[in-house]
Amino acid sequence: MSEPGVDVGGTSAVLADLMAHGVGPGDWIGLAVASGIGVGLAAGAHVVGRACADPVDLVAQLESALHPRWIWWDARTPASLAAGGLRAARCWDVAAVHRLLFGGWRAAPDVAWASLHGLPIADLPTTGQLDLLGLAGDDGPDLSTAVRPDGYLRPEWVSDGWARSADRLADWARTAAIAAARQLEQLRATPADGDPLSTAWSESAAEMLCTELQADGLPIDRDRAEQLIAASAGPRPRDEADATRIRAERDAAVLAHVPGARGVDLRNPAQVRAMLATIGFELPDTRSWRLEPFRRSHPVIGPLLAWRKAERISTTYGYGWLEANVGTDGRLRGGWTGSDGAAGRMTAQAGLHNLPAELRPAVAAEPGHVLVRADLGQIEPRVLAVVSGDAAFARAGLENDLYAPVAARLGVERPIAKVAVLAAMYGQTSGSAGEALKGMQAAYPDAMRYLDAAYDEGRAGRGVRTHGGRLVRMPALPEDLDEAGVRSAQAARGRYARNAVIQGAAAEFFKTWAVIVRARAAALDARIVLCLHDELLVHAPRERADAVADLLRVCLNETAGRWQAGHTSVRFVADISVLERWSDAKPVPAPN
Repeated sequence: MSEPGVDVGGTSAVLADLMAHGVGPGDWIGLAVASGIGVGLAAGAHVVGRACADPVDLVAQLESALHPRWIWWDARTPASLAAGGLRAARCWDVAAVHRLLFGGWRAAPDVAWASLHGLPIADLPTTGQLDLLGLAGDDGPDLSTAVRPDGYLRPEWVSDGWARSADRLADWARTAAIAAARQLEQLRATPADGDPLSTAWSESAAEMLCTELQADGLPIDRDRAEQLIAASAGPRPRDEADATRIRAERDAAVLAHVPGARGVDLRNPAQVRAMLATIGFELPDTRSWRLEPFRRSHPVIGPLLAWRKAERISTTYGYGWLEANVGTDGRLRGGWTGSDGAAGRMTAQAGLHNLPAELRPAVAAEPGHVLVRADLGQIEPRVLAVVSGDAAFARAGLENDLYAPVAARLGVERPIAKVAVLAAMYGQTSGSAGEALKGMQAAYPDAMRYLDAAYDEGRAGRGVRTHGGRLVRMPALPEDLDEAGVRSAQAARGRYARNAVIQGAAAEFFKTWAVIVRARAAALDARIVLCLHDELLVHAPRERADAVADLLRVCLNETAGRWQAGHTSVRFVADISVLERWSDAKPVPAPN
């Protein structure tokens, strides 16, 4: 492998140099960028560092000329590119693929590198340790390369030391390319019913999408948001004394319905429970779902439930939240990640995944645009039909409403059939779910065997792999449990594994769909602005609304075809609407 060197020529010189070393369109290129420093590139055995003031411009020109699959360590690189206005087409994200291969959340470069090379994670070197292995004569440790003689990455490099020079950027890109090559080998040896390599591609692209979601933000009508907050939590306080008065008035509207409750702190669940006991409600807790059935039994229940919603708006999604997270451009921004470190679902911060329904009318398209919403229907049961290979269940998946043929096969009403399917996936065995499950065992034995096998693995503490190859680790049991506690914890772990193989596969399907939409929507000047579990929200020019709606269907069908690879023919369906505001659904009829 050639030594990294600094290329101080123009972009055309860098491109000519790469092509002279056999780099062509579509090839894999390791990439490291640092603003104001330059770019590091690694393609095969050729490594080059380029000092430049605008590294994103150089990468953009290489992207246009070569259309490579970029290799980078983690989402910091595409975040830098997105901040500079560049949306790369294809990538390999070492951190995303590490989480796929090894499970869990930790995926920093030193963790990923050590895992790939069989080095104990517990022995990772830390900054400040005496580096006896890296000594270079009397001048101290040799920090010119990212890898220490013992095989670990140097902690000085991991903690952003790689970004100090073009030479270091080149070596950082080289080590990322080496890591990707090892990951590729391990993926090919990973036991999975699906295609781990395709999953790695979509997981990498999903991380790229996450950086773009964070950069773009979700369009918010600030004035409408203020109106909605005021309607629920009261007007914007003038000062802390005014805030205290507003809280007291909100509390009084509830306490007035219970004699002698004036001093009760509604923010203290124990005091609320005691207050309810004085009027005849002996409840194990005061959760909203437990109170809801008693709404008509006493005049305090309705106001208490309304108070809960208002309090959540006030404390979590109030004026402070608005100021902290919605920019002057009217976009709500928060951190995004493509995997939750468990079954692999996308996550978001700043309320993007937990926005109360009361505030959804504030999510509004900008002038001249619309929101095109697509919500996958019955995604987890359809995924179960595919991953289990159950032919009878797959036939049910051919229908728009999967639960209807299941109900007919089980000889029960549709609501009971739905309970049976959900109980099978979530491991619920008590009550009506237990009776319904008996029919599932007889009607769909392959689907139930698939779920039972995951349960057994999880109960025993062994990790499970999703259809796409993601490892889902099982937590260790607490050491202080008695025999009954151990059995209970093992059963809970089994139920977690049972659902993880379905939820994880559904997340993989969703992200594949999302990244295909991301790639194709750009031609229509449309962008995804929200990924919410099984739902996509696309911001599009008004005149292209129908085209974007059609695109969502086409991409969904393409995803279904790729993901099933001809083994099954389950239909995947989505409810697609064109919206002015997120809260206003206007269905677009599907073509005949």
